[in-house]
Amino acid sequence: MVTLVAFSCVGICRAQKAPLYKAAYSSNFTIADKAHANKILTLWKDFENNTLDKHVEWFADTVSMTLADGKTIKGKAENLKNVKEYRKGLSNYKVTVEAWVSLKSVDRDENVVCIWGNEEYTMNGKKVKGSTHEVWGFNKDGKVSMMLQYGQGGM
Repeated sequence: MVTLVAFSCVGICRAQKAPLYKAAYSSNFTIADKAHANKILTLWKDFENNTLDKHVEWFADTVSMTLADGKTIKGKAENLKNVKEYRKGLSNYKVTVEAWVSLKSVDRDENVVCIWGNEEYTMNGKKVKGSTHEVWGFNKDGKVSMMLQYGQGGM
């Protein structure tokens, strides 16, 4: 029985060493500094509270954000303008964070935070519910340099 289990483990371990795809970005991550995740959680709270100017200094001037609808917005000023305009149209905004993780790409020496959550709000008199997953990237100065957003439902 022990031999069978050991043989099975060896087979599984070997199978896992040969990935079916090569990652375009990275597949070599470690858990990273929680300070990065705390920044993103704070930014989510700023969006929820509609206090978007509170931590503008956390963004790189060249930040790029790709939204769930596929639109990419480049630059800190343009992103702030667009998010303020969008947030102005929402009322009763509430978010529930399901999970987050702060990761470091070993081969690229870059930090990212992945966060998952649900949101509820009213837009144009209509109640909306949706789910979101975001990947936030940081530059070498610890500033947000990019965000990729994926959504389901109300986005």
